[in-house]
Amino acid sequence: MAFPINDTTPVTWPGPVPKTADVVVVGGGVIGVCTALYLAEAGQRVVLLEKGRIAGEQSSRNWGWIRQQGRDPDELPIMVEANTLWRDLAGRTNVDIGLAQGGVTYLAGSEDEMAKYARWLRHAEAHDVDSRLLSTAEVADLVPGMSKTYVGALYTASDMRAEPWVAVPALAGVAARAGAVIVENCAVRALDIQGGKVAGVVTEQGRIVAPEVVLAGGAWSALFLRRHGVALPQLSVRATVAATDPLPMVYPGGAADDRIAFRPRKDGGYSLAAGGFHELFVGPDAFRALPKYLTQLRKDPFGTRFLPAAPRGFPDAWGTLRKWDADGPSPFEAMRILNPAPNRGKIRKLTQDFAALFPDLGPVRIKTAWAGMIDTMPDVVPVVDRVAALPGLTVGTGMSGHGFGIGPGMGKVLAALVMGENPGHDLTRFRLSRFSDGTKMRIGPSV
Repeated sequence: MAFPINDTTPVTWPGPVPKTADVVVVGGGVIGVCTALYLAEAGQRVVLLEKGRIAGEQSSRNWGWIRQQGRDPDELPIMVEANTLWRDLAGRTNVDIGLAQGGVTYLAGSEDEMAKYARWLRHAEAHDVDSRLLSTAEVADLVPGMSKTYVGALYTASDMRAEPWVAVPALAGVAARAGAVIVENCAVRALDIQGGKVAGVVTEQGRIVAPEVVLAGGAWSALFLRRHGVALPQLSVRATVAATDPLPMVYPGGAADDRIAFRPRKDGGYSLAAGGFHELFVGPDAFRALPKYLTQLRKDPFGTRFLPAAPRGFPDAWGTLRKWDADGPSPFEAMRILNPAPNRGKIRKLTQDFAALFPDLGPVRIKTAWAGMIDTMPDVVPVVDRVAALPGLTVGTGMSGHGFGIGPGMGKVLAALVMGENPGHDLTRFRLSRFSDGTKMRIGPSV
């Protein structure tokens, strides 16, 4: 069964592209869509360009969690705002995006895990987030029917979930109704640079004159920036997700232990994933960025499986062009939707683990499975910044698997940056220069 958004999905917004704009947003994932939405609401003439389909890549392929729990403390205030924004936006869509407050629970198998969760709680308390620790008995009451007894858990009742392949296109509809011009199936080949600053973009449908550009290209951002001489140590890892046939409800929120993460879906089934497991296709960028990732590798040496080469056309595949003429086809046209094959062995293991955890559910049958490429950074927090070397360019990328939930908050921040307004949050941790100014890579106390 094909993923809901794919190359055969009809184009909703075919264009054509306008000749001029105040702001061009590159990338139609949740970050780009939300940025365009808030720019349009502020009265900006904004154009959102997507090489494939809105939300065709990781923004629709994630777990669907909208969580404050476990966030890096520098992300947390933006996520708290995003939690409120999601409630507002859900009421402005013309479809049911499956938004539901079911909470998020991290199940602890050891006292060490409980101690780690207890340390993170001070960040939640600082931002009035309702996270708390649960005892063994409270876990059993919250998620009944589990065959395993847990030491305890970290639980945030106000956290939510939604169906990402429905939600992000629905948000694009809100942006369009606010005045944003959206064009799908239209790759941005390059920035148009005049006099050392951004003057617009070159697309496959022609040039757009614009003094401001926002790059929200997800897994493709580093490739796009490298063409313009901007180094970004961003890599992409494959994450596999499976969806079951309908099953009885065991818990209305998202939960995870060291083996499996699960949440109920609007269709009555569950989304299953392997918590903390990703796969990296090793390519040229992986070698370039290795020194920046050593801190992360030392902290979690077994959380990533390394594969020797990416499929043809992937951003860090060995044969993918790093230089191209803006007036000719680019790598972005060669692959409209990044659609990695799921790890079939991991799907089998997820099915077995979920069935073993809930033995009274009955047979667990997989309806479909997919994978996405998560754009990640060495310190597992994004780049959200103006690019000093290219005035007029703003980057919002490297959400490191945290992008869906925080999307509205980051979109609002990026819109403010573009307009020269106070974003309302301290963005020091997310600056681009941290990778070139000698800053030591610091993995935040997220959990």
